[in-house]
Amino acid sequence: WLDQIPGGHRYILDAPNPDGFSSAIQFTTTYFNINVNDYGLKDSDLAVVLVARHLSTLFAYSDAIWAKYGKPISERNKVLDPKTNQPPTLNLQRERLEPLIKRGLRLAVCNQASRGYAGAIAMAMGLKQDEVFEEMKANLLPNARLVPAGIVAINRAQERGFSLASVEHT
Repeated sequence: WLDQIPGGHRYILDAPNPDGFSSAIQFTTTYFNINVNDYGLKDSDLAVVLVARHLSTLFAYSDAIWAKYGKPISERNKVLDPKTNQPPTLNLQRERLEPLIKRGLRLAVCNQASRGYAGAIAMAMGLKQDEVFEEMKANLLPNARLVPAGIVAINRAQERGFSLASVEHT
């Protein structure tokens, strides 16, 4: 699937933690804007993938998942809604991701971490892991794709000429 992303300027961002994911969105916005405004490129010239893995995985899922499972998600990734200081009831990064997705951003979503979240949610709420996982899969954000493991997607992207930016806490 990486080979089928149009654009000659290939860039992949690895953001395994919530703070790093937020920064990666900022960096991605800058990447698109500078390439268009200062280099005269089009969004379609850019092949950009943001990897949602480890503790940032659930940012690739819709508000419906956060509304239903915000408490166990927050217990796992320690993310709180800054307005309420409570577990989020919506994806705190969705509004920032949507404009980038419209510009062509792809999300590579770690299947392994997603299954881990599904297990934690199921255990916390007395549900079946497979049922939670199927619900999660049905609620991926647009341009999101489950990959076997986020870290492997990063490796495969580099093998295909993508430049890597690893984004931790800033």
